[in-house]
Amino acid sequence: MPNVKDTLLDAALIHVAFDGWSDETFAAAIADTGINPVVARAVCPRGAVDLAITYHQRGDQLMEQRFNAEDLTGLRYSEKVAALVRFRIEAADDKEVVRRGTTLFSLPQYAADGAKLIWGTCDQIWRLLGDSSDDVNWYTKRMTLSGVYGSTVLYWLGDDSPDHQATWEFLDRRIADVMRFEKFKADVRGNKALASLLSGPLSLLDRIKAPVGKQDDLPGRMHGSN
Repeated sequence: MPNVKDTLLDAALIHVAFDGWSDETFAAAIADTGINPVVARAVCPRGAVDLAITYHQRGDQLMEQRFNAEDLTGLRYSEKVAALVRFRIEAADDKEVVRRGTTLFSLPQYAADGAKLIWGTCDQIWRLLGDSSDDVNWYTKRMTLSGVYGSTVLYWLGDDSPDHQATWEFLDRRIADVMRFEKFKADVRGNKALASLLSGPLSLLDRIKAPVGKQDDLPGRMHGSN
């Protein structure tokens, strides 16, 4: 059975297109479900903002479910990345709900929440693809893909081409940019002259490690740090 937050979210979605992720939407969801307002506020202290976060996280779960159901073995690595971004965008069945969420998380007080959600989506994409990086590449991969994902969502919101073909072509171009960046990083490290010239900065970067375990408040760690 769905939990209280999921029940509220399902009820709220029909109101979001008209009232956004607002107090009015949250109140309507409570009224429609008959859930005790005290209970509703206990599970969603920030009201509709918490429901918007749950909606985004639900999309991440749907992306993962589709990934597990699809056969991507014949695709190149870059095509797999593009496929997962597409799966994540197609997990949203209502553009207006996404547009309202984009507006919400562009507000200064919620911008950090929005950035964290996008980062989490991109982290999940890389993990599903078996990313095993444990150095600065862990960050650069997620940073560049966050830019790709965010820009593609914005393009998709304004795309009225058949089956959103223009969006998927836009996505392919952005993924190609990411792959060129990854190749550039590898070329720099493989070039003896450049590697020698940048030995100091590269040595510092080599000390940066990916987070260990679940540490939402810590972006990473230095090698040998506690």
